[in-house]
Amino acid sequence: MRHSRYYEFFCPVKLLVGEAAIEQLPAAMAALGAERPLLVTDKGLRATGLAERVFDILGAGALVPLAIEDDVPPDSSTDVVQRIAARYLRLGCDSLIALGGGSVIDTAKAVNILVSMDEHQDNLLAWSGADLLTRPLRPLAVLPTTAGTGSEVTQVAVIRDEQSGRKVPFTSPFLLPNLAVLDPRLTLSLPLGITAATAMDAMTHAIEALMGNSANPVSEALALMAVEKIAHALPPILDNPTDASLRLELAQGSTLAGMAFSNSMVGLVHALGHSLGARCHLPHGLCMNLFLPWVLDYNRPGIDPALDRLLLALSGSEVYAKCPAEQRPAAAIKAIEALRDRLWERVKLPRTLREAGLTDRSLLSEIRDLAINDGALLFNRKDADRDELLALLERCW
Repeated sequence: MRHSRYYEFFCPVKLLVGEAAIEQLPAAMAALGAERPLLVTDKGLRATGLAERVFDILGAGALVPLAIEDDVPPDSSTDVVQRIAARYLRLGCDSLIALGGGSVIDTAKAVNILVSMDEHQDNLLAWSGADLLTRPLRPLAVLPTTAGTGSEVTQVAVIRDEQSGRKVPFTSPFLLPNLAVLDPRLTLSLPLGITAATAMDAMTHAIEALMGNSANPVSEALALMAVEKIAHALPPILDNPTDASLRLELAQGSTLAGMAFSNSMVGLVHALGHSLGARCHLPHGLCMNLFLPWVLDYNRPGIDPALDRLLLALSGSEVYAKCPAEQRPAAAIKAIEALRDRLWERVKLPRTLREAGLTDRSLLSEIRDLAINDGALLFNRKDADRDELLALLERCW
């Protein structure tokens, strides 16, 4: 693999991992000086009883949790963030705990901006963009309930602007949570369809971190371990969804992938996936699963050395050793296709645009026009112009 002569890697998040990890959170928060957290979650998790269970654990420890805020929609917005920040300040909270998926975590990160910075407390968009935050924020702990986004170890939040409808990014090292809790109890109730889609989101994070222009030795090591864990756990979890050890493997794989791509970025799969999701309102993990093998094939032969290493992580040493060296890159892509076929058979996770419900081919040019302006293209190993993007989308039809 080629590497730049200089790179940086940064991930100061403390991980609490295992089947009793939630119980360790109160002491870990107290060590950060937190005493009165606001628990941010969504109504779905509140209905399962998980939010109350976590709230009770916090109260039994060294904290005095003040409230549960569960009014976070799947597509959170600036108005939601402003409302929760106002409640945080009204209650006199001093920290945040996010229990949920990507929307809840991003919402908590954005709330933390408003309650920590003295300026612009009524205008979240004033902090949009990169590196505008000037100091550490209030203590934030994240309990991810999906094994996919990796948001618990990334320095990014994306929030929809209520006025314009556009997705606005916020990027800063200060957005990284202080703590992340990986406990299998957090994902045991996750439906299989969502489990598959979010796992393929994490798989794509890892693979694009491994293949991209900004890959470095640390991110590569994390990415390969993430692929190994996800590939090991995802197929059997389809038959054993309540297996705690498999759930923990997926959670760890997602976090490792998050560490990797947060430092080496993603590529063309995400450029296309962001655009498809924005235009057709499809779940992000579904879009990643759909485009992954097609983009890997497009990027060949420049990524063949990385695909060789990917085969070992995907399929194990026995399959790797039996495969002739010149066939290993293609075999890695076939292994991904075989996994997608199994997910389609079991949970109908789409492999093509048609399987995803698209019927109008004219949408392809619109998706192409969005993708050509996506920043993730800058980190892809191979350039793609407008004609190449459209041809790739046609292949995915």
